[in-house]
This record gives sequence, C-alpha cells and structure tokens, in this order.
Amino acid sequence: MEQISLLAMSLYSSLPHNISQNLTNFSGSLFISTKTGDCGNGHNNISANEVVSSLPLQMTLYFNVFFFPFWWTSEVTMLQLKYSLLPGYYQWLLLMAVTILTLIECVRLYLGYMGNLQEKLPELAGFWLLSFTIQLPIILFFLTDRSIIILPLEQTIHILYLTFLVFELIVGFQALRQMTNHFATRFYLQHFQKPEHSQQNKMRQGTSIRHGKNSVSNV
Repeated sequence: MEQISLLAMSLYSSLPHNISQNLTNFSGSLFISTKTGDCGNGHNNISANEVVSSLPLQMTLYFNVFFFPFWWTSEVTMLQLKYSLLPGYYQWLLLMAVTILTLIECVRLYLGYMGNLQEKLPELAGFWLLSFTIQLPIILFFLTDRSIIILPLEQTIHILYLTFLVFELIVGFQALRQMTNHFATRFYLQHFQKPEHSQQNKMRQGTSIRHGKNSVSNV
C-alpha cells in the first residue's frame, strides 16, 4: 500500500516522472512508518480539503525571495573588490560557488513555492534536498574558510542567509513530514476503507432482505 500511495503522490507533480518518483520515495522512506492496517486508525475524520501547507515556511520563502537579490549584489561586489588578492584556485572556486549557489537558489525557491502552496510532495522534497545538500555546504564554506578573505559585509549577509536556510530546513522538514503522512493516510482512506465500507453495507442490505423475506413467509 505504501508503494502505491507514493506512486500516486508523484503523479501530480510537474517535475519529470523519474525525478518526481525518486523524490517521493525519499520522503516516504523518511516519514511513512505505519503499515497498511494502521493508516486508518484514528484518521477516519480526515478531510479531503484539509490544508497542509506550512505558513512559517511560506513566510520564510517570501522574505528569502526579497533578501536573495541583496545577498547576490553584495557578494558580487565584495568578490570584485578582493578578486585580485585571492590565489588563482580560490578565484575559480569562488566564481563556481557563487554561480552554483545562484542557479540552485532560483530552482530551490521555485520548488519551495510550488511544493508548499500547491501541496506537491516531490517539489517540497526537492526543495529540502537542495537546501541541505548544496546551499548549506556552500554557505558554510563562505563563512568558515578564512583563505577567501571574508569581508565584514560578506560575513553579515552570509549569517543572514544561513539563518534563512537553517529555519527553512527545520520548518521544511516538518512540512514535508506532515504532507507525506497526510497524503498517505488520505490515499488509504479513499482506496482501501471505502470498498470495505461498501462491502459491509451490501452485506447488511442482504441480511435485511433475507429477514424481510422470512417475515413475509411467516405471515
């Protein structure tokens, strides 16, 4: 049941099918710990229209969108000022790091908005993975490697960026867990409990018909 529900969740994504399925499997392997028989216990009153988007995550993404152009402008300006003072390999390293972070940030924020607002699990999982595996190591490199000549303005904007990133990782993890469990539970209720209920109703109707026939024959 878990594999079927994960496949169903990946069908509503705008990402390529293979990427969407892998991201959905990742989130499912982390958060779906219940078995088929336990998914419906205590969740029979779940609403199909229940909103599982995270307001703290959306607020952070909103401010991050306005902060990132300021970060990028400041970083590029500081890089131009100190570029000639850096060793050759650090020049290329910083250029690559800023370029990768800029490109990934645009994709990351887009996935965060799509995944949270439209409640798309693969996009939200992709947002969280990009934040943890690419953006976090790069920004930690900017803050900790003294060989790149960290200027005061750089240190300030990097700390602010790291604050955004850490908060997004925390609330994004919570939103991803809630959305995964919600969709898995809703899929189970829609596809497994309804047939059981309809079968029970048919059995009850058949029993009542037999009782009615018996009462008529007795009369």
